[in-house]
Amino acid sequence: MFSKILVANRGEIAVRIIRSCRSLGIESVAVHSAVDASSLHVREADTAIDLGDGPASENYLNIEKIVAAAKEVGAEAIHPGYGFLSENPDFASAIAEAGLTFIGPSAYAITQMGGKVAARERAIAADVPLAPGSDGAVAGAEEVEAFGAAHGYPLLIKASAGGGGRGMRRVNDAAEAAEAFRSAVQEAKSAFSNGEVYLERYLTHARHVEVQVFADTHGRTVYIGDRDCSVQRRHQKLVEESPAPGLSDDLRRAMGEAAVRLAEEVGYVGAGTVEFLQEGDAFYFLEMNTRIQVEHPVTELVHGVDLVAEQIRVAAGEPLSIGDNLAPKGAAIEARINAEDVSDGQFIPAPGPVDSLEAPEGEGLRYDTGYVAGDTIQPFYDSLIGKLIAYGPDRDTAIDRLLDGLGRLKIEGVPTTIPAIEKIIAHKDFRELHFSTLWLESAVDEILADSEDRSVVEVGGRFYIVPVFADYVEGGGYRMPAAAAGSSQEPQSLAGRTGRGRSKKEAVSDGTVKAPMQGSITEINVAAGQQVDKGEILFVLEAMKMENSLAAPVAGVVGAIDVEVGQSIAAGTLLTTITEEGSA
Repeated sequence: MFSKILVANRGEIAVRIIRSCRSLGIESVAVHSAVDASSLHVREADTAIDLGDGPASENYLNIEKIVAAAKEVGAEAIHPGYGFLSENPDFASAIAEAGLTFIGPSAYAITQMGGKVAARERAIAADVPLAPGSDGAVAGAEEVEAFGAAHGYPLLIKASAGGGGRGMRRVNDAAEAAEAFRSAVQEAKSAFSNGEVYLERYLTHARHVEVQVFADTHGRTVYIGDRDCSVQRRHQKLVEESPAPGLSDDLRRAMGEAAVRLAEEVGYVGAGTVEFLQEGDAFYFLEMNTRIQVEHPVTELVHGVDLVAEQIRVAAGEPLSIGDNLAPKGAAIEARINAEDVSDGQFIPAPGPVDSLEAPEGEGLRYDTGYVAGDTIQPFYDSLIGKLIAYGPDRDTAIDRLLDGLGRLKIEGVPTTIPAIEKIIAHKDFRELHFSTLWLESAVDEILADSEDRSVVEVGGRFYIVPVFADYVEGGGYRMPAAAAGSSQEPQSLAGRTGRGRSKKEAVSDGTVKAPMQGSITEINVAAGQQVDKGEILFVLEAMKMENSLAAPVAGVVGAIDVEVGQSIAAGTLLTTITEEGSA
């Protein structure tokens, strides 16, 4: 077994790995950028190495610095977590060449499965069913249009080098092809330093079901249940659960066996996740993630395993301690708590200081976090604050416990996804399994209607969404009704629980275009004096690893532009003003 492990990551996954190291009696080493010097993962680790200032490419994505840091402190192995370098074969190779152990699969397996085009080829070889897709990478919008004409719309443009919703765009018709291709390539380059994309037919009534696989160096590969991750926004998961509900035993077994065949096809070692789209009795391979997943806790809770500790043991050469095809016990559901403004269903990243954070405790609840009160959600990284997971003997109990926990999870200082997730998991469609990967996006206005004007209450052991009546006071915020005389109830702060409040009056645009969040300008598509239509994309702002297109609020003439490409700007920065014709 290892005596010292360097954790090449940050946030909640770094904290999670460090705690598993501690449980195994292994010394942990954190790495950090300058802005993360006092972050939770640094405070939790036994040792910390400063990788310097600058963008992620200068620290968390700098292979040379990380390997040198591991050698400097005498670490024998490196755990990559998820994101950053976790699916970079060059990183795995560099670690091996330095005489250290990469806690994950081989560089060969990462190359075969991390490149989504190559992964489709290996899936064919392993007799794993595929959704219609391009034969390889596509070079331009013309190929997107040709694929759409042959296979129909909607379709997806997807980054070959990574996942997590980055470098992914849905194309509903040929008119959207050019902008979607440009945007997907740009975001893929920024997120993965690789702009290669491919195409896939988009199934409109499918669920996202994934299988957890694990393999050791002794020739044994198993699958450890499945998860449903269909509730997504911007192709990124919000709610995950295990086991995936509503599957027949035969379908569940077929998906698990297909996942094992694929892992064995590439000589996989370690933890991996094979993702499928499931529609009726059919399922289609999406991709394989060659790392630990954000949503791994739901699998841990229903199968009674520590997947991170198992990763470490397998990397040290030990045989799997997990039995074959474990049967799940109970149900678990996870909510990703992100620093995002959910007003109007937009899920806009909202970095900033965490003024207070109080995590709930109780039967069946687990909270994994990368932040505590006093920390700051940085604009340079993703918006995940933590994950609240609930376990119960059945799905309904797990949902009720999660709703109870969400109601007691208090985060102030930044808006969060809590009010949206409360609405989602209390919704009748979610309870009764009437959802798909398109469910949230297609019905977001109905599902999340008035998220900031609702609350979750418990009545008779079940949880319900009820209105919270608040009068808007011009210039003074909101006025809440006082508790009834003799009531023990105290008014609760809305900060951080409900996003940013807004008046019920429809806003009338004055033509100004402002940055909705802190970020960096990556594109300027117009010039001063240019005539534009309402809805035309003027600027592209990158924030928290996501690309955000800023459109013209009205038709008219573009005024002065006081920003430039590459410039970092604060939330609320005026980018330009559109003057409507006849209003000058």
